[in-house]
Amino acid sequence: MAPSSQYKFLRQAPRDGLSTAMQPSRWQRLHIDPWLCLFLFLNACLGLTVLYSASAQDLGLVTKQAISFCIGFAVMATVAQIPPKVFQSFSPYFYLFGVICLVGVKVFGEVRMGAQRWLSIPGLGSVQPSEFMKLGMPMMTAWFLTRFAMPPKLKHVIATLILIFIPFILIAEQPDLGTSLLVLGSGIFVLFLSGLSWKLIATAIAGAGAVIPIAWEFLLHDYQKQRVLTLLNPEADALGTGWNIIQSKTAIGSGGFSGKGFLEGTQSHLHFLPEGHTDFVIAAYSEEFGLIGVTILILLYFAIICRTFQIGMGSFHNYGRLLASAYGLSFFVYVFVNAGMVSGILPVVGVPLPFMSYGGTAIITLMTAFGIVMSIHTHR
Repeated sequence: MAPSSQYKFLRQAPRDGLSTAMQPSRWQRLHIDPWLCLFLFLNACLGLTVLYSASAQDLGLVTKQAISFCIGFAVMATVAQIPPKVFQSFSPYFYLFGVICLVGVKVFGEVRMGAQRWLSIPGLGSVQPSEFMKLGMPMMTAWFLTRFAMPPKLKHVIATLILIFIPFILIAEQPDLGTSLLVLGSGIFVLFLSGLSWKLIATAIAGAGAVIPIAWEFLLHDYQKQRVLTLLNPEADALGTGWNIIQSKTAIGSGGFSGKGFLEGTQSHLHFLPEGHTDFVIAAYSEEFGLIGVTILILLYFAIICRTFQIGMGSFHNYGRLLASAYGLSFFVYVFVNAGMVSGILPVVGVPLPFMSYGGTAIITLMTAFGIVMSIHTHR
């Protein structure tokens, strides 16, 4: 049987012997990719600028976010020094640790606002184990699939799906539908990139379509169903569940082509726009910087994703190719889901916009992922 077209992704990358004569650059000796680092730094600066306005010029929040970025860049640089083979060997243990923590959340986790998502650690505070799986899921699936010939056989695909669905179900039960879907997607991306045949992909899509009615009837909570109904008709409850989407679209539309100007947004400053500095930060950004500003932000995200894919394609081993490219696809999903949620084409699921929304944990998690990507690129 001829290999599928996706399998070319694994066959067209360079091999070890092609670059034996190449000497490492100064950046490679530091294990830092300058282009990716530059794009991330520009995104961080833009995020801090927008947060200052969206948070009503709260210097305390901006300072905390800046500290999180400093920690994130330090973690990224540190992680980049570790050879990819170490991550590959460590992957199953990290995955198992994450699953144990998720079970611990289910048994004795903290409950906040009706959700049980946190573990309290004496002396350290609370941690959210689902964040671990954003890193651990693609690491585990890449480790498992690279142990066998590619494209994977059906039995290996089934085993991979079991590994993916265990954390997915545990996170969805917290309940945290947004994070569970992100974790699910990060594992599916690795499976797709490993050379999955189009026949299996079509079968999976058909199966997912058949499961949707069952999930709607028996798995989704009432508030999650309400979010979908609100997406279809937000004006049905304009002062209730539809308020967020209506005000968000109003802020985006009022920005026009060039925006109202920095610190001149009204929807966020007059508190019509809820969560203007977290989930809906792109709406506040659009109001002040307009279509021009949004285009610049999208191009910056596009540059990060393209560079990540370029690193993945240039890796000399299957584990690095699968992992780096899966992190790039996952980053794209974070951006797409948040932008779609804010613009009213996807349900509100509480996914932050990378490097723009306020939140230190998400920043450090993403920076860790990009540190692994840089390690894959610079360790030849």
